[in-house]
Amino acid sequence: MFHYVYILKSQSNPKQTYVGFTTNLRQRIAQHNAGQSTHTAKHCPWQIQTAIAVNSKAKALALEKYLKSHSGKAFTSKHL
Repeated sequence: MFHYVYILKSQSNPKQTYVGFTTNLRQRIAQHNAGQSTHTAKHCPWQIQTAIAVNSKAKALALEKYLKSHSGKAFTSKHL
């Protein structure tokens, strides 16, 4: 089973991004776009900017945590 770390970009406010983790990427994006996440509801609709499949849950969660950090945000803006 793959674990996905994803970066979303708001289509209504392109400066807004969101980093998340899931095992079902299609379902999770649908939930974000349906306003079912309190953190992303006010900036719908969302588009996937990047999605990374990882076969280890622990490594995926560590990657998500890194991408949410200050240095992870800098890495994302420069490389992704």
